Amino acid sequence: MEGTVRHLGHLSPAVARMAASPHTLEGFLRMSALFESTTLDPLAREVVIMTVATRNGCALCVDMHTGKLRGLGAPEELIGRLREGKPLPDERLDAVREFTLAVYATAGEVPDAGLEAFLAHGHTPQNALEVVLGIGTYTVSTFANRLTGASH
Repeated sequence: MEGTVRHLGHLSPAVARMAASPHTLEGFLRMSALFESTTLDPLAREVVIMTVATRNGCALCVDMHTGKLRGLGAPEELIGRLREGKPLPDERLDAVREFTLAVYATAGEVPDAGLEAFLAHGHTPQNALEVVLGIGTYTVSTFANRLTGASH
């Protein structure tokens, strides 16, 4: 938790509640750091996170990552569409959103056409697996936040 305070400048209620299980908190923080170091660009990573957050109904996550997107200079239209779960105006980023949803819908068994559509927008097979890492990471976060009541 001390590292989170140093990184964010405060202890978020979600982190404090997740700390009821130090293993869960540590797992999430490690996975999050790994996800942040992937070859997906920062906006693509945030698309994965926001897609997971909206799909899983974590209002806290949506609000936190809206702020992160604004900090990255993302256009308001992009942010609004992510918050609403709608197709994105940027086709490359929308391919990330669609692929994230396809991974969820198929429990990872994305049809060849879905993977090819993702790759056709300049993404790589490595990026596809990094999306899976992001889904896992932020599924832990969104589920924990919902379970502990931090998502409201």
